[in-house]
Amino acid sequence: MELDDLLEALNAGDTITGDSPLHEVMHRVSQDALRITGELNGGYQEPARIRELLAQLTGKPVDESVTVFPPFHSDFGKNITLGERIFINSGCKFQDQGGVVIGDDCLIGHNTVIATLNHDLAPSRRADMHPAPVVIGRNVWIGSNVTILPGVTIGDDAVVAAASVVTKDVPEKSIVVGSPARVVRSLAN
Repeated sequence: MELDDLLEALNAGDTITGDSPLHEVMHRVSQDALRITGELNGGYQEPARIRELLAQLTGKPVDESVTVFPPFHSDFGKNITLGERIFINSGCKFQDQGGVVIGDDCLIGHNTVIATLNHDLAPSRRADMHPAPVVIGRNVWIGSNVTILPGVTIGDDAVVAAASVVTKDVPEKSIVVGSPARVVRSLAN
């Protein structure tokens, strides 16, 4: 089993059992992610070098308009897709095995946590993981200290208020607040 096999299974939403060859691949790739983020977070890096390291982490080109303020953490890296003109503030943590997609023109606040895996509830299968992607549309503003749970889609032009816990989809052009986050109003053009 290789990374491509794992990504295919993750993106299909297949359960990754704790004792499987795919689970072993996930842990192997995680070591690479930890090495890269260790370098990224180990001291000052020029913006261009940060993008180079992000490209290594994701295995994809990163547009020169993307800005990330370290520290930035990812325990996998290979299932992150970044659009253009994105700003990710310091302290963010992406658990991206299930897939993290961030659209163009997004602002991601300090200490945002994006989770894309759930463990099985059955005690005998607790090591099994269930992936579900997080998709953030275009021109979304995520406030500081937000947590986004697996399987959530945030619509274009939405705002997620600071300290919110997003447990379900957010409609486009809406503001959500709280834990769990709920729509408090819609935005006009």
